Amino acid sequence: MLRSIAPVLVALAAPAHAQTLAPRTDGVEARAGALTLRVTAQTDAILRVRIARDGKFPEDASWAVPASVRAKSVRVTPLADGFATPALRVHVDPATLRLSVDDAVGKRITADLPDPIKLDGTGFTLRKAMPVGEQYFGLGDKTGPFDRRGASYVDWNTDSYGFSPATDPIYKSIPFFVSVGGGGSYGIFLDNSWRSWFDFGHREDGTLAIGSTGGPIDYYVIAGPTAPEVVRRYTDLTGKAPLAPRWALGYQQSRYSYMSDAEVREIASKMRQSQVPLDLIWLDIDYQYHNWPFTVNTQAFPDLKKLAGDLKGDGIRLVAITDLHVAAAPGKNYAPYDSGKAGGHFLHNSDGSTYVGPVWPGPAVFPDFTRKASRDWWGTLFKAFVDDGIAGFWNDMNEPAIFETPTKTMPLDTVHRVDSDDFAPRDASHAEIHNVYGMENSRATFEGLKKLRPDDRPFVMTRASYAGGQRYAVTWTGDNNASWEHLRLSVQQLINLGLSGFSYSAADVGGFTGGPSPELLTRWYEIAAFTPVFRVHAAKDTPRTEPWADGPEHLAIRRRFIEARYRLLPYLYAVAEENARTGDPIMRPVWYDYPAARTAGCDQSMAFTLGRSLLVAASPKPESPRPYDVCLPAGGWYDYWSGLPVSGDKLSETPALDRLPVYVRAGTILPRQPLVQSTAQVPQGPLSLDVYPGKDCSGTLYWDNGLTVNGATLRQTIRCTQTASGLTIDFGAREGTYKPWWKAIAVTVHGWQGAATIKGVATSTNATARTLAFTLPDQPRAARIAVTR
Repeated sequence: MLRSIAPVLVALAAPAHAQTLAPRTDGVEARAGALTLRVTAQTDAILRVRIARDGKFPEDASWAVPASVRAKSVRVTPLADGFATPALRVHVDPATLRLSVDDAVGKRITADLPDPIKLDGTGFTLRKAMPVGEQYFGLGDKTGPFDRRGASYVDWNTDSYGFSPATDPIYKSIPFFVSVGGGGSYGIFLDNSWRSWFDFGHREDGTLAIGSTGGPIDYYVIAGPTAPEVVRRYTDLTGKAPLAPRWALGYQQSRYSYMSDAEVREIASKMRQSQVPLDLIWLDIDYQYHNWPFTVNTQAFPDLKKLAGDLKGDGIRLVAITDLHVAAAPGKNYAPYDSGKAGGHFLHNSDGSTYVGPVWPGPAVFPDFTRKASRDWWGTLFKAFVDDGIAGFWNDMNEPAIFETPTKTMPLDTVHRVDSDDFAPRDASHAEIHNVYGMENSRATFEGLKKLRPDDRPFVMTRASYAGGQRYAVTWTGDNNASWEHLRLSVQQLINLGLSGFSYSAADVGGFTGGPSPELLTRWYEIAAFTPVFRVHAAKDTPRTEPWADGPEHLAIRRRFIEARYRLLPYLYAVAEENARTGDPIMRPVWYDYPAARTAGCDQSMAFTLGRSLLVAASPKPESPRPYDVCLPAGGWYDYWSGLPVSGDKLSETPALDRLPVYVRAGTILPRQPLVQSTAQVPQGPLSLDVYPGKDCSGTLYWDNGLTVNGATLRQTIRCTQTASGLTIDFGAREGTYKPWWKAIAVTVHGWQGAATIKGVATSTNATARTLAFTLPDQPRAARIAVTR
């Protein structure tokens, strides 16, 4: 895969004279010629590496890693050539500043190559060894192969309408990857907002090259030894996604655009008539007056507040797009422009004039999001929409995208004023700020919503972002295509986004451009029902992609998978809450929790897990009717749809339009709920617990009101143990004070054979389904249920 990266670099930057190696309480500092290398142990397993060109380190500031996190370090034990922590051994060659990192028993984690640091003007390249057998994942939603090995990538946020599976760069820059293989896992995060690149042996075999056109040489080595430990530690650095409102996990319907109040009401009504569960309808730019952000076309949408209120009364919320550009409309009583101009909140050209570029409104100006004052001003613009009941906001076009220019963005000498966080106040060029601009836009939206509604969980979606942007917004993969190729690509993109901190992610179901065949759209619905964010979206002048498009047969299948998602909400919500605490992705590669799966011998390019316990095994060639192999990790699995245990670790699946193979790990206690038409509806009936006996059998209940921060919560662990006489189910003592909707718990034990007795509880068995079923009153306190044969 040929990609354009930095020019070949030739100048060694570290002559061998003037060598020093000085221990520090939290690391080591080495000097060779004009270069100074400082390695700091942020924790026992996270190293920060900084290189100063002239002996003076650049400003210690970051858009990705908060100052409070960067300030942390641990004491180390000095070594003759470096230092040790309980987890790592760090070695530095003072002659070349060559760095190598081993684990506590001396196993190599990562190492520089000879001539490790090359400079080229303001740019640099770092060269590291790339051992045979290592695979590389992450970098956000980059296209190309799932494993990054053998390819190269550029980080430069780009409006990539209709991108192909080989297009690079696209919308986001997340300069972090996870390496797996070679007996362990580690990660590297380059904290540099300038145009940068990663080359995984593409130009030079066996060489992992990392570089940038400018900015600081500042990166982190994150040790495992497992991939989950690496990802958790990366989110310790850059932040964890906050728990989203529960309605964000529901089904979401969008189109560019629903053109009127009447059309939105028609969509909502038909969803309810068709009994398709729905939580969100999205408003694209045509709800606005002349595409001016923060306005409403009152001819098409005469009463937005009433529309939002009526829909909310039926359990449906509205999300509205608010692009970051502001129409350049002086003298037209356009408050965002007038107040922004008066407050000095817009970007400037190098000559001091206001930068103006063409986008959807025509001539537009752009907020200076690297200023706290400008972010605060931006946040106030949402007040009218929030008061009208708009539930969430969609920040699009924030790479930033500019029309009528070959670069698709603003000039590199556009002036940003940095006055934020722990940066010293100064002017900065767009070359420095470009990759963080979209993140700071979503940050301004997120923080504005928190000020307007302090108790509510903000919901923001962004197209462009940078490392750490998961703290402020969910994301999607941008303007994809209606093709089988893009369906396959979307799975890889969402997995890599999860590994890169963005646990809440989506791909436009059905494809944004073009038009999907009925079969493609149905397949996409099926797979998307098990992804973190489930949004159907399509461009103007494309075929309709609502669930009823293509007739009753396809509607029935699509509805069934949407219903399956709603029944799974107690499990999905617990996985989302786990993500907020640990950083573990919601949607994961199979090898994340089952490392041996990486070399299992099946094509798993379309396989993933939802949390740890559900494995989705779509065909790697979903357009093909040919059978394909599914490799299941060792330990035992059950078919999700039938509940029956499956035999063996390798299965043959024959594709059928109405079937998506999904499996449940043996040892899972899976909570589910009765079907609802939206998350606003209280389920009627008992909570379901499906018990799939196996090793380390457990499950978690987590629930709250789904809307607010710092409210009452409920958490409970349930375990099961197979015994000589049957089975025990242990309910742990419930934590928290939230009172759940369920009053009873319907338990189904799968893989059961024979009779069953529970003292004081009626039971029923089904020999064909191999199930045991019984219902208990709610179990808020510690209790043991003993099942005997």
